[in-house]
Amino acid sequence: MVSAGKDSGPHRGGSGGSGGGRRRGRGSSVLASERREHLVRLAAELFAEKGYQATTVRNIADEAGILSGSLYHHFDSKESIVDEILSSFFDELNAANKAVLEGGGDPHTVLAELVRNCFRTLVPHRAAVMVMQNDWNYLRQFDRFDYLARAEEETERLWVGQIKRGQETGLFRDDIDARLTYRMIRDTIWVAVRWFHPAGRLDAERVADHYIAVLFDGISTGPR
Repeated sequence: MVSAGKDSGPHRGGSGGSGGGRRRGRGSSVLASERREHLVRLAAELFAEKGYQATTVRNIADEAGILSGSLYHHFDSKESIVDEILSSFFDELNAANKAVLEGGGDPHTVLAELVRNCFRTLVPHRAAVMVMQNDWNYLRQFDRFDYLARAEEETERLWVGQIKRGQETGLFRDDIDARLTYRMIRDTIWVAVRWFHPAGRLDAERVADHYIAVLFDGISTGPR
């Protein structure tokens, strides 16, 4: 997994001989880091709104109120920006999923928490989810994004493993395909990024609770 922030900007703090010079250097480094984070946030909003491929470096620079060339003081390419957005998303989601597994519990409990983890990303990582939906096939042609396929495979193994464990222990039906079930769950969760609004009637936690109720209990009141 690629860690977020691996494309460090070229700006460095001053290294003059005096302590004051070093303090100014540290201050410059902090400002550069804050500027970089600001640019990532602006780019993420544009990627979510316009799509990654349709967003240009000029669009990002215009949104930030800087010249296009100034953007290259922080990132060497547009790919580096989306790389940071995606790797941050997967790092956070993988850490949350790992914590669920370490917490233990039966497959029903584990799957419910995995669902909640996904819904919790819809607001802070909206751009990453949108890019994964819209630009996956485009990005996978670049070697630097090989980790996306590996992350997806790792996530699928995790979910499918829990579904199969539930089938083996009698918690889940044994007549369903575990891999297909995972993919249907995955796609119905991520598509929610297109309609979910945090200021709406239900927040992410309540939407997750509703989804879990439908997932495990269905919508029928009894046998047909």
